[in-house]
Amino acid sequence: MINCLASDREALMDFKTGLHDPENMLSSWRGSNCCQWLGIQCDNNTGAVVAVDIHSMSGEIRPSLMQLKSLRHLDLSFNSFNGIAIPQLFGSLDNLQYLNLSDAGFGGLIPSSLGNLSHLEVLDLKVRHDLSIGNFQWITGLISLEYLDMSGVNLSLVKDWVDALNQLPPLVELHLSGCSLFGYDPSLVSLNFTSLAVMDLSFNNFNSKIPDWIQNVSSLQYLDMSESKLHGRIPLGLGEMPNLVSLDLSLSYNLTANCSQLFRKKWEKIQVLRLNDNKVHAKLPSSLGNMTSLVLLNLDNNAVESGIPSSIGKLCNLSHFYLSRNNMTGSLPEFLEGTESCPSRNPLPNLHQFHLDDNQLIGQIPSSLGSLKNLTTLQLSTNKLNGTLPESLGQLFALLQLDASIHARKARNGSNAFYGEIPSQLSKLSSLQVLDVGENHLSGSIPTSIGDLKAMAQEKIMIRNIMHGIFRGAYYQDRLIVNTKGQSLMYTKTLSLVTSIDLSGNNLSGTLPEEVTGLFGLVVLNLSRNHMTGHIPESISNMHQLSSLDLSSNQPTGSIPQSLSSLSFLGYLNLSHNNLSGAIPYKGHMTTFEASSFVGNPDLYGCPLPVMCQLNGDDHVHDPNRGTGNDRRNEEDNDDDDGFIDKWFYLFLGGGFAAGLLVPFFILAMNRSWSVAYFDFVELVIVKFLVLMRKRRFNHGREIKPRHR
Repeated sequence: MINCLASDREALMDFKTGLHDPENMLSSWRGSNCCQWLGIQCDNNTGAVVAVDIHSMSGEIRPSLMQLKSLRHLDLSFNSFNGIAIPQLFGSLDNLQYLNLSDAGFGGLIPSSLGNLSHLEVLDLKVRHDLSIGNFQWITGLISLEYLDMSGVNLSLVKDWVDALNQLPPLVELHLSGCSLFGYDPSLVSLNFTSLAVMDLSFNNFNSKIPDWIQNVSSLQYLDMSESKLHGRIPLGLGEMPNLVSLDLSLSYNLTANCSQLFRKKWEKIQVLRLNDNKVHAKLPSSLGNMTSLVLLNLDNNAVESGIPSSIGKLCNLSHFYLSRNNMTGSLPEFLEGTESCPSRNPLPNLHQFHLDDNQLIGQIPSSLGSLKNLTTLQLSTNKLNGTLPESLGQLFALLQLDASIHARKARNGSNAFYGEIPSQLSKLSSLQVLDVGENHLSGSIPTSIGDLKAMAQEKIMIRNIMHGIFRGAYYQDRLIVNTKGQSLMYTKTLSLVTSIDLSGNNLSGTLPEEVTGLFGLVVLNLSRNHMTGHIPESISNMHQLSSLDLSSNQPTGSIPQSLSSLSFLGYLNLSHNNLSGAIPYKGHMTTFEASSFVGNPDLYGCPLPVMCQLNGDDHVHDPNRGTGNDRRNEEDNDDDDGFIDKWFYLFLGGGFAAGLLVPFFILAMNRSWSVAYFDFVELVIVKFLVLMRKRRFNHGREIKPRHR
């Protein structure tokens, strides 16, 4: 086994003295062979230390590190050096090829001495703290650099960054995200970016057009300039770049493009195209179907018009298709062309996410949607679709979310108009977690088969993100807005825990099927503003994970189930404006809800309503706002209680008075000392009795007052 050089061991031991090691990570740094120490690697032939890799430290960097003459790899990322400056001595490590100081807690100016590292291939200075650069010219000395990440470094004073980086032909990856960059040379005389494959310039302040020279970087595969205040036209030449795989120009808000022109380009290898939150307009051309490598297309929040071309059937690799919040006015295609080109012979065999909500689409939902076997999310809410929900939707066995509703978050374009009954075939959607067809014209009763939705019948005990791999290790996270707890909430990270049924704002009638209460994993149930009748089933307490229950503005009768008070997760309850009657089971978890949860039920009484607030057992109290015979009888009962207390009070008081007159007469006649002791005792008893009676009357008076929450 090779032994490390003694000089290197001594240098490391001195280097250790400057470090604070709260987690005792360097406990192995003892003995003569430093090649066996944690985070240390030696050359197999000479025993010289060639790599130092330590984390979770604080303290200072000792100059002894310079004595490691053969050091090629230095990784000090994810430490806590509390804002100390990056040591100038790093520029003296002549053989260094890899330097990673990301999130290490360094602050201040990056030393220009790093420009001496002519053998350096990887430089990672990504930070979340205060690190900046005043002069960028030193970067030109890194003639071997292939990877540069300065994300988060303040480069607001740097104006020549493009010219400086253009002098590094080996550069393959460039990450300058969130660097406060605000300008660049719009034209380069000579372009030396011959190897550049990845360029991340997102989250900056360019306030300019996309530079023309980017179209000429033929090696570029990944370009991210999202949320960087770009404006002007999207260069059509981007669609002709031969190796471009991923393009993200999202969240610029002021970039424009004509769909018919932009998507007529080749886009030979494009897999990910994010143009959302801009001013992309016009109709989608049939040439969209030629982008056969496309995996994700996001055109959310633009001004795309007309309908969806049937040629999208050629996109066999398409996984995520987002067209929400546009001006789509056409209909969904009845059939998809080009399906024979897909290996499975099925249309869009890899499509998972299909978002078309908040448009003005018309017509019916085509039954062909039922052939999208891997579809997990179908968002059609807030359109002008009409015709019944096709039974073919019951074939979407992978479907997790079906949203064909309209929500007040999204009411600018009108509403869908689905009518007819809820297809019983929906119960076959064994993976369905979210069913939202609120604000339509559905009629009939809720099918009992809804209790067969298997994904809602299982209690959720595991948290997992619903994420989908896209490109280069990047993931795209699902999102969903659910009407729960009286408001619209967006779920992302905990989306896998959300199971929801929203059938609100329809014309549904009949009773709430008892089978629904078998959906033990259901979190949100909203049946408000329908014509539901019958009783609320007592078995509703089986839904242990129910967090939001809204049955308001219906016509159910009978009493509120006593078992409802056992639902400890229930955070929102609305039973208002129904025909419920009897006493509110105001106990357990039900005491957490206010009167607004129960108003509008004429025959409902008890706390927290100001109507006959029921307290303990069968005791009722008077409500001054209610004049029925029952109330008057309760008032008389209360008067009787007061009279009963008063009679006993005066009886004891009179007896005490009589005893106070007669008994002392006989005692005084016998012994004076006895009489003094006796009168002291009687006085004490009477005072205590008066205090006791006063307290009892006071407490009784408090109990008969209606309690409000």
